[in-house]
Amino acid sequence: MAIHIILLLAGLALIVFGADYLVDGASSIARRSGLSEFVIGLTIVGMGTSAPEMVVSFIGAAHGNADIAVGNVVGSNIFNTLLILGLTALILPMPVTRENRRRDIPLNLFVTLILVLLGMKFTLFGIGEDGLSRLEGVLLIALFALYMWLSFRSGKSGSEASSSSSAAGDEVSENAPVKSLPLSIVMVIGGLAALIVGGNFFVDSATWIASALGVSDKFIAITILAGGTSMPELATCIVAAAKKRGQLALGNILGSNMFNILLILGGSAIIHPLSFGGMNLVDTGALLASAVLVVFALVFGKKNYIDRADGALLLATWIAYMTYLIINL
Repeated sequence: MAIHIILLLAGLALIVFGADYLVDGASSIARRSGLSEFVIGLTIVGMGTSAPEMVVSFIGAAHGNADIAVGNVVGSNIFNTLLILGLTALILPMPVTRENRRRDIPLNLFVTLILVLLGMKFTLFGIGEDGLSRLEGVLLIALFALYMWLSFRSGKSGSEASSSSSAAGDEVSENAPVKSLPLSIVMVIGGLAALIVGGNFFVDSATWIASALGVSDKFIAITILAGGTSMPELATCIVAAAKKRGQLALGNILGSNMFNILLILGGSAIIHPLSFGGMNLVDTGALLASAVLVVFALVFGKKNYIDRADGALLLATWIAYMTYLIINL
């Protein structure tokens, strides 16, 4: 037990170290390439920090364990939006551009709805019976490719993102030192490597401890595996908020969510068709709530940022869901 606790702490240290380098390197690449920090967060950072989820879900699918593959992604998206976005917004109100409001955030809700319709016991044009088939996995991956193309197409940084950042208190100077491109790339790769290795230490140790206590695969997947594999996103977003990189943090969360559903679950379903039999209405409701609350905050709040009150609501919802899971162990 002592060894697993030491590995757990070592993993957390690597995660914090890697997040700091990743944020600085990614921000520098964004300024050099002319891409917005949101798109860098959505692609390089979002996909990189989701690598642990991909490994866990693909291995779970290859072993025919749908509860691990599906529960990991469902739990990670709940963790990303309710806890990570909530905590990040409490630290720094997060700027939201018109493109985020019109496309990225509604698409996050749309993709979540698609997952629920295909995965749970509904029928969508004759497909989608209690899980994801290989054909549906191909569909999800095709949607992911389309979303990436649209994001890069409109990903040049512009004045709107800057003005939104200022309104939300994101006061990063455009004259901040820009590191050389090779150094920035090394920082991103090194940061991601530290995040992934640290995340693996954390997940392996936490899973061993939980298994020793006799909890179910679903509970391990939705809580420990989802939380552990989302530690890179958590550390990256908190560091980004502390450095006043709100758009990078938002891109990381939305990019990770889209990557989890479209590419990770899509790829997992191609490896082995996935059943959603282990998910119940509360799990599904928490997943939908995580996407709906963000839309609600912007559409009905008529704001160009996610403020601390929104963050507190997201965090309270996550606490309620975790309390439900613990009570129903």
